[in-house]
Amino acid sequence: MPKLTFLPHETICPEGAVIEAESNETILDVALANHIEIEHACEKSCACTTCHVIVREGFDSLEEAEENEEDYLDKAWGLEPESRLSCQAKVGESDLVIEIPRYTINMVSESK
Repeated sequence: MPKLTFLPHETICPEGAVIEAESNETILDVALANHIEIEHACEKSCACTTCHVIVREGFDSLEEAEENEEDYLDKAWGLEPESRLSCQAKVGESDLVIEIPRYTINMVSESK
């Protein structure tokens, strides 16, 4: 089983976390199932950028982003070459190291 290492994030995951995941699960679903509350204002429909993450290690093991995801990523705060929308990026066979950006562009929050 691949391991997902979430780097510490000041408010969402202060201690960081290492979680085993099933292949073909999205990064977002793995995070939410393990109480890492990544924002996802569009209910995982690839219609916003609130679940933006940066895959620091293992990026090349992910399937390529589809055009719709690429279009939304262009609007994400802090975009990097290894950026993905966590609602769309499915875990493969390799371990991943994931950084949750400090900020997000969000007009609503599902948790509120």
